[in-house]
Amino acid sequence: MTDHVEIPTRMLVHALIREDGTVDADELYTVANTLGMSDQQVRLCVKRLVTEGRFTHQGRGRKAQLHATADTTRALAPNADFLRHAFQQDAGLAPWDGVWHLAAFAVPESARTARDSLRETLVHLGGAPLQGGLYVCANIWEPYVEEAAHRLGAHGALTLLTTTDLRRGDTQEPAELARRLWPLQEIAARYHRLSRLARPRLARLTGPDGLSPSALLTIAVELAAELTRAMEPDPLLPPQLLPQPWPGTQARELIARCWAALHERDSGEARPALFRLYADITREAADRATR
Repeated sequence: MTDHVEIPTRMLVHALIREDGTVDADELYTVANTLGMSDQQVRLCVKRLVTEGRFTHQGRGRKAQLHATADTTRALAPNADFLRHAFQQDAGLAPWDGVWHLAAFAVPESARTARDSLRETLVHLGGAPLQGGLYVCANIWEPYVEEAAHRLGAHGALTLLTTTDLRRGDTQEPAELARRLWPLQEIAARYHRLSRLARPRLARLTGPDGLSPSALLTIAVELAAELTRAMEPDPLLPPQLLPQPWPGTQARELIARCWAALHERDSGEARPALFRLYADITREAADRATR
């Protein structure tokens, strides 16, 4: 028996975006039904996404086609950068240089929405709060932080700096600082779940039984959803700052092997960009794992 994967309908739509920016409605409804979602649930989600300006919509019912807007495509792009960086860390190709990256901001109450959005962005980028308006990250995050600050109209209130001498109270040792600043046990538990979910799906993908295109898409979406769930709260700390062995490394190795198997079974027909993106990122990792 495999773990059940709860997939938000919005995440499913994003996962099925093809390389030309479209989502085929028939494919969307078929995979959604396989995952236990109703047609009504999908219709409501599509309506919300169109209303929010994230997609445009042509046609009706299962013959319709969605088109991702530029903002939607741009918002999904950094996730690929983070996944690529995670695999580089796992392979020992991105060692920590001992530099902490800090961001501070003082946005007035009159711009509360921008302030809250900037705070959420810093946490999403792997930052941990040190005190009010001051966040720290172990990776180079300045381009992402500045892009978000410009977009939110808060760049003038942003201060960026780096240091190799970070102390909190009497704590200065980097790994101990990381343990105190980030919820590592909670993050590790998410990766343990990802590994539990990936193993039986890898067995199906590498087994002798045939799998229909919708079954392959379903497995791909399940894996992508659970990988996203595991990585979203992960600050992607360098291995030097993490307890070893780190479950994230093992989980991503399993994901790489799953994606290599998915890529081999791909029929070559029009496929979601997700297939190519993850296949490209994980191919080298899968090769290293089987050497």
